[in-house]
Amino acid sequence: MIAVALAVLLLPLMRQGRKSGRPRSVFVTSLLIALVLPLGAGALYLLVGTPAALNGVTAQPAPISLPQAIAELRTHLQQQPDDLQGWMLLAQTSSMLRQPADARDAFDHALKLDPNNAEAMIGWAENDSMTRNDHLIEGRALELLKRAVQLHPDSQRGLWLLGIGNFQRGEYREAAATWRLLLPQLEPGSSVAKAVAEQIAVADARAGGAPASASSSAAAPAPQGAALQVQVTLAPALKDKLAPGDALFVYARAENGPPMPLAVAKIDPAQLPATVTLSDAMAMTPAFRLSSVQRVFVGARISRSGQPIAQPGDLEGDAGVVAVDSKAPVKINIDKVH
Repeated sequence: MIAVALAVLLLPLMRQGRKSGRPRSVFVTSLLIALVLPLGAGALYLLVGTPAALNGVTAQPAPISLPQAIAELRTHLQQQPDDLQGWMLLAQTSSMLRQPADARDAFDHALKLDPNNAEAMIGWAENDSMTRNDHLIEGRALELLKRAVQLHPDSQRGLWLLGIGNFQRGEYREAAATWRLLLPQLEPGSSVAKAVAEQIAVADARAGGAPASASSSAAAPAPQGAALQVQVTLAPALKDKLAPGDALFVYARAENGPPMPLAVAKIDPAQLPATVTLSDAMAMTPAFRLSSVQRVFVGARISRSGQPIAQPGDLEGDAGVVAVDSKAPVKINIDKVH
């Protein structure tokens, strides 16, 4: 490149010099410059430069995508199933990706390797509840949470989830007591501390006899937070389908979200027509309440099994999607068979 550049510059100068009658020494000097400068530059580059760079830059491998990394981790765990840290990493990653069944399975492998791993116990319980339609924390999940809290009494997530499990089972005093252990660990005045304090108040109110159904709503204090008044009727054509043991569930769930109700009330279908007030105090899980969303789907179901999960033969009706801050009564006519 240097030689070509010099040739482009020197040849026109030499031609112009001949025409101007300049001495031959000028031409000799030009030729020496044209030969010596490129050779000198090459020698200097070999002495202090990096000749290997002339071969080009080695291509770097493409970055591994998250799915590829997870696939490689699974392959590694198949070959080395005793890698506790590998199972924990897979469990945490699956949980982050909202794959609760995979996360629970990975936490289960971790617990087989380390039965006293409190983090794995809490992770298993949390993801097990996420795999259920009702999101209940019960059975093995509840037992694991109790063990985790015994091993680590300062586990904030463990205390929170254990309190939720107690709350869901109607053990309101136990839920309040569990959350009171959590509250001192939180920053005073923070939004999290305020939310926990609110849930303790709700649990205390429920433990003191706050109502969970329409039958006792007359003696209930005014609900705090969001509340929807729902008027439920039964179509005359379906009245002969009622049977002893049936249960009426009136519920509200997020317009776009998990199927778990944000508020639910259970009453005897024999009380129809009835008016139910759904409020934050009726949340199945304190973390998900009416006031946490703006719009909800409101429905009613007469369950033949007495369970909230829909089954063939249940009688249903709904009011569609309504605003949580609606003051007008929400009307539902149960007129369909599931």
